[in-house]
Amino acid sequence: MQKRVLIAAMWLSALVATVQAKEWKTIRIGLEAAYKPFTYKTPDGRLAGFDIDMANALCAQMKAKCTFVEQDWDGIIPALNAHKYDAIISSMSITEERKRVVAFSDKYYHTPSRLIAKLDKKLTGTPESMKGKRIGVLRGATQEQYAADLYGRAGAQVVPYGSQNEAFLDLSSGRLDATLVDSVVGKVDFLDTPAGRSYGFIGAVLDDPKYIGAGVAVAVRKSDTDLRDQFSAAIKAIRGNGVYKQVQTKYFDFDVYGN
Repeated sequence: MQKRVLIAAMWLSALVATVQAKEWKTIRIGLEAAYKPFTYKTPDGRLAGFDIDMANALCAQMKAKCTFVEQDWDGIIPALNAHKYDAIISSMSITEERKRVVAFSDKYYHTPSRLIAKLDKKLTGTPESMKGKRIGVLRGATQEQYAADLYGRAGAQVVPYGSQNEAFLDLSSGRLDATLVDSVVGKVDFLDTPAGRSYGFIGAVLDDPKYIGAGVAVAVRKSDTDLRDQFSAAIKAIRGNGVYKQVQTKYFDFDVYGN
């Protein structure tokens, strides 16, 4: 009798799980389109970038339709948990703090951060050399806490911005002495532009996983582990079938996946 009850309970549990499981044929992707070359808008208003192409490649692998929802960075996790969209594919680094409120897929790229400053200022990038300097960061990004702990404690003023482009604008106009940013974004979106001609990277490559994280991944609600696992499986699949390399080559001349 007990065996029959156990079997019935297991069957009922499996049935409930099947009913509750979501097929994820349509997936709403949250992003901030202000992080070139990862996520940005073309002059005619179209979404573009490595994250966009990666999202489309992953959804194609999962046989799901992607739709994109734009969101300011500092509200991107609250909006996910409020069901405004189903996943974040917007260069979000895996950190212990974020893991408490979202679930992450396996990483899909990993790049370090660097300080950018005007080269004629002769700043070395050490915490001591940044004392009294103004350092711009993207509000809510991993670089904000890194800058606060590394440079703020040494006497620098850390200035958060709603977008990295705002920080670049203030850097080029002299209202900032430096900005701490993802190295690829800094190169493509500032140093390689006319505004960045007299600027350059200073100091060491900053890659401490305590701050920068363990790579960039897809973030989903903690309750949607099935969706997380599908994204992880899709990342592995496109890494193996050549699609990842095709997307990567469009934007980079190096392996952005990292170590």
